[in-house]
Amino acid sequence: MADYDFDLYVIGIGSGGTRASRMAASYGAKVAAAEERYYGGTCVNVGCVPKKLLVYASQFAEDFSSASGFGWTVGEREFDWASLIKNKDAEINRLNGIYERLLNNAGVTIHDGRARIVDAHTVEVNGERHTAKYILVAVGGWPTIPDIPGKEHAITSNEAFYLDDLPKRVIVVGGGFIAVEFAVCFKGMVVDVVQLYRCD
Repeated sequence: MADYDFDLYVIGIGSGGTRASRMAASYGAKVAAAEERYYGGTCVNVGCVPKKLLVYASQFAEDFSSASGFGWTVGEREFDWASLIKNKDAEINRLNGIYERLLNNAGVTIHDGRARIVDAHTVEVNGERHTAKYILVAVGGWPTIPDIPGKEHAITSNEAFYLDDLPKRVIVVGGGFIAVEFAVCFKGMVVDVVQLYRCD
């Protein structure tokens, strides 16, 4: 029988990779996991979690407007995009730490860096090779901008979470739930929003 460094090597420390690593380790497997970007994957870093924070922030404008009908007197209001993004980043850093602790507590060896599969049982990270009986690829997805005229002026949903300044005008291309949520978020933050969709 072949002698491997690990029973399981997981590439990607998002929700799926973390769960697989922890479960395998809980059954006694020797597990390693690699991540090149950030722990927690899309949901924690550029998906569900930060988007919900932006949604919550965008709802206050309407709540303030409705408050007087419920007997509240609301004073002068001002929205600070930089504060929202700073607080969003702090929450994401906290969650990244939780993912790291979960893996460490489960006994999973973590390699920070981009993993490359060398062969059926070998992974290379940062110039070091590690062997495993099984390799699990759990890298998730990444948004892309199609090759269209003007694409140099566009950003994806990922970059929207890291804008230095709140834009005055935004065009959201698409009608899926991510596009709709971003359109609503920006509109709630008093941005002039146009949403484009290819159908009626």
